[in-house]
Amino acid sequence: MRFSRVYAFSSLLLAPFVLFAPPPKSAAVSDSQFHSWRKQIRSTLYVRDLLPALTPQSYGTFTPASGVIAERVTYGTQYAMRIPAVLYLPEHVSGRIPALVVVNGHGGDKYSWYSFYTGILYARAGGAVLTYDPIGEGERNVQRRSATRAHDLVVEVSGYPQHLSGLMITDVMQGVSYLSGRPEVDPKRIAVMGYSMGSFVSGLTGAVDSRIRAVVLSGGGDLDGPDGYWDKSSKTMCQSIPWKSLSVLGDRPAVVYALNQKRGSTYIINGSADDVVDIPHHLEPFFEDLRHRVTELTGTSADIFETYFIPNASHRPNWVTRPAALWLQQKLKFPNWTLEQIRDLPEAHISEWAEKNQVDMDRGYTQEDREGGIMALGNDVPNVPRRTLNVLNEEQWQHQKDDFIFEAWVQRVLAEISPPVPTTTVSKPSR
Repeated sequence: MRFSRVYAFSSLLLAPFVLFAPPPKSAAVSDSQFHSWRKQIRSTLYVRDLLPALTPQSYGTFTPASGVIAERVTYGTQYAMRIPAVLYLPEHVSGRIPALVVVNGHGGDKYSWYSFYTGILYARAGGAVLTYDPIGEGERNVQRRSATRAHDLVVEVSGYPQHLSGLMITDVMQGVSYLSGRPEVDPKRIAVMGYSMGSFVSGLTGAVDSRIRAVVLSGGGDLDGPDGYWDKSSKTMCQSIPWKSLSVLGDRPAVVYALNQKRGSTYIINGSADDVVDIPHHLEPFFEDLRHRVTELTGTSADIFETYFIPNASHRPNWVTRPAALWLQQKLKFPNWTLEQIRDLPEAHISEWAEKNQVDMDRGYTQEDREGGIMALGNDVPNVPRRTLNVLNEEQWQHQKDDFIFEAWVQRVLAEISPPVPTTTVSKPSR
């Protein structure tokens, strides 16, 4: 059974909010203040001014789909840890190409369907796509498992949640650094795309890393103020405590989006019925008020964030859809696509695609209003088996796992901030 999809609140419909704003005025905030805010976020969340050495290492290539080459790599991050990642590239590259970093939601990693789907889709468009395992998932999990939410372990040590948030931000920044060093990639055309928890991480990363050309936030981006959704998030370690600690900024959402505006373009694409991150209470009036506050800080509406709502849809990684691809094409200029070609591309209904291709999807997300109902661009993206997406073989991983896994990172952090190891409890796993 096929389902029709109607997208509303498009960029064109929202243009009056952006294109016909009052004429720019002189900036209310100095460049030195923006620099101070950027430095304050990094300091509060322990993101170091000097990023860790990458020391990248390749573990070979494979062909996940026609027209695409994927490379298995690792590179460094905080506390001498390493990140396992898969980089998707077009088979034929001419000149410098744009690049994307995929930042997963809770429980997601480079094995998630939307990670390899994004890699194949945008590599065929002529871009480079980096997918990696967040801390505690995939090859950064002590059992090499996915969907564990291992990082939700509650550690009752002052500063620990901020260190965790800082690690997640640094991981994204290291992805940007890795892509910037690739000979195929144009370092001025790198975008970051975050879903759910990844939207929170990506929004903060965009605020502190001016190298990023564009940011896409899906299943989130609705950063609010005191006692709002993000302050009250049940994900205390990676979201609520770090977000509360940024109260030193004052109007946190406005400052974060003002910093993103100074960096470049931002696209927030959500389902209008996404109650996982409280979007029904954060629709266009919420964002228009936020735009006004951001404009007061920056003195201009140029490059202010854009919003798009998909009617009756809930929590999803929406950057695989046509509206997001059209927006990204305008910002990054994928060499194998034009806007007209994107409008004509066929779509795949994800729950049907997953069943046909025997793709492993979390049963909690296969419903029509969730990920299963996505109409994703491309109708010929194949499944990529889990074993193919492993960066290291079993022997290599066993030998090196203390440089990857969450538990080893925790011990290294606690040895620095509060020895000995404290009593811990585990929070309820959820996305």
